[in-house]
Amino acid sequence: MTRVAGLIAGRPDRLPPAASEGIVVAGDIDGANGLAETSRIMDTVFRQIGVGRGTLQLGLPSVTPAPGALPPADAAMLAVVNAPILPVGLARWPRALMRGRRVIGLFVWELPAVPAAWHVGAKFVHEIWAPSAFCAEAFEPLAPGRVRVVPYPLAALPPRPVEGGRADFGLPDGALVVLVVFNLASSRVRKNPEGAIRAFRAAFGDRRDRMLVLKLSGTSLYPEDLAEIRAMVADAPNIRVIDETIPEPALRGLIAASDIVMSLHRAEGFGLIPATAMLLGRPVVTTGWSGNMSFMDADSAGLVKYDLVPVNDPRGTYRLEGSRWAEPDAGHAAALLRQLADDPSARAALAARGRETAMRALGDAPVRDALAASGIR
Repeated sequence: MTRVAGLIAGRPDRLPPAASEGIVVAGDIDGANGLAETSRIMDTVFRQIGVGRGTLQLGLPSVTPAPGALPPADAAMLAVVNAPILPVGLARWPRALMRGRRVIGLFVWELPAVPAAWHVGAKFVHEIWAPSAFCAEAFEPLAPGRVRVVPYPLAALPPRPVEGGRADFGLPDGALVVLVVFNLASSRVRKNPEGAIRAFRAAFGDRRDRMLVLKLSGTSLYPEDLAEIRAMVADAPNIRVIDETIPEPALRGLIAASDIVMSLHRAEGFGLIPATAMLLGRPVVTTGWSGNMSFMDADSAGLVKYDLVPVNDPRGTYRLEGSRWAEPDAGHAAALLRQLADDPSARAALAARGRETAMRALGDAPVRDALAASGIR
């Protein structure tokens, strides 16, 4: 699909214009996934800075609406669409979209190397913005010398609504709540909910004053995954699965209502949920490897030990020869959970350090520097 679309889609000029009047954000603007949320974040921050020129829908025909009016010809374009999908989305637009325009790809990937299809898609951008140093290293072969680390500027956003408390989510006031959030469309095996369940059970067994909440999305697309997760949970009295889609303000409310946010991922390109949790002042227990290490360290998060192992992905998304990812140590995660559960002051101190670290790491200075370097004003 990527290669065929690459023959049809309009390509950018070989050299970008030296200057651009603002920037348009292109992507799955209305979607309920990480890249869609990223497109909205970037549009908001661009508007705050004074360079935002609007948005346009760009992505798979099955996901994004039909193209509308062309954006301003003198504006740059930030395509928040991963490289294999980019030419597919561009093939739906007139070639005039790309003519005379600086085109930047904001890509995210979860392994140290990218599949072959990414090399095709990367030909449609002048430069790449990567949300983490981990991603940037993977992308460098796609565009040597034209990859820039631009972390998602979450800390620069205006205060975002946080809706709901424990009563709204049916969570008991007296229990310590550990929250795990993930989208099944983002790869269940990569997100590793089984590891989180094992760690929680090893830490607390069936204690009713300790609760694990699994907030899942994308369940209608992967009912078998949901069924297997429910089977693993079985009749555990202190594990709850929430599988309905909730708005972003309510998701932030759920995070704020929890005591600990855990991500025992095998790989992340960035880690929106841990970053959001840290900014909301929630302590985080997470695998100490991959993109999340761009905004945390051992002083600001409970970093779980891991071994690097060959990738085993039945769905095939991450099936790359020689690729490895983390296998987090569930026993170590359990020990960290117990320590934080038993010591409220340690939880509060870790949360405070986490928020301070994330506020420093996720401001808008890298965005401003990237815009200036690309002549976008």
